[in-house]
Amino acid sequence: MTHESPFPILYEDNHLLVVSKPAGLATMGVAEDRESLLTVAKDYIKRKYDKPGNVYLGIVSRLDAPVTGAVVIARTSKAAARLTEQFREGQVVKQYWAIVEGDLNPHQATCVDWMRKDERHRKMHVTHESHPEAQLAKLSYRVLETRKQTTLVEVQLETGRKHQIRVQLARRGHPIVGDRKYGARMTFPLGIALHSRLVEFLHPVQKTTLRLVAPLPAAWRGMGDGD
Repeated sequence: MTHESPFPILYEDNHLLVVSKPAGLATMGVAEDRESLLTVAKDYIKRKYDKPGNVYLGIVSRLDAPVTGAVVIARTSKAAARLTEQFREGQVVKQYWAIVEGDLNPHQATCVDWMRKDERHRKMHVTHESHPEAQLAKLSYRVLETRKQTTLVEVQLETGRKHQIRVQLARRGHPIVGDRKYGARMTFPLGIALHSRLVEFLHPVQKTTLRLVAPLPAAWRGMGDGD
């Protein structure tokens, strides 16, 4: 009897589960009658290892529902604590691919902004450094490929703010394709054209370096598939 995962598994052992999240699935925190990445992953572990009772899984990195790609999940509380510290201390490499509208110039840059939450509209805004709720947002990007109306860009996150890549690129006049929330006019087949492409961190127990790459979803076909 096989226990296939409903999503690609990038890495799995007794301490870790790293998966590639599909578009449209919230990472966690949804109503009890709705599926999330966390509930689906728990069901997978429960069935595969025939575990009675509740399965412990700790989400260490989150992605917005329309975003695809690598999500790190801890299978023990010790692993969760050690991984969370790595993320908090900025020791984790987080690389994304995005397709944005227009010709992104310059072709390589670092973006620094201050952001705050708008709970009422469930959005993030760029604000002034002096705002009491301001949080520093920093990323670097480089252009991989330019097309007629879009640009494929590789993004390296240096901070981990909510909607950060979406807001910072849209702020510069280049919203992510399909991201209507932040001003995109072009559509995308499924979700938005933002993909958590690569994550690199220290294994919480073995202390070896894990460098994991999430394959591009079918919706990206024709953009960067030569890798």
